[in-house]
Amino acid sequence: MEVLQEDNGKKGEFYVEVNGSRDALMTYTWAGEDKIIIDHTEVRDSLRGQGVGYKLVEASVNFMREKGIKAIPLCPFAKAVFTKKTAYSDVLA
Repeated sequence: MEVLQEDNGKKGEFYVEVNGSRDALMTYTWAGEDKIIIDHTEVRDSLRGQGVGYKLVEASVNFMREKGIKAIPLCPFAKAVFTKKTAYSDVLA
């Protein structure tokens, strides 16, 4: 399952497409040039229980490490994942 990304310089999202439909997504907003605010995660019922939400967070962590930026996770799901996975603490603002 491939996680894709779209970013327009102000907002962006990581998402999984199934048959042309975004069935899982995690949205973010840029807060300056070195931070993103993760504000929403959504996974359709058809993908639940498959770890897709975690894959979205993992993709965001890889993106942040590559770009040298940090995250402010306001989304309750993303915040819970960052709390649980201490290996991701290096990207928290």
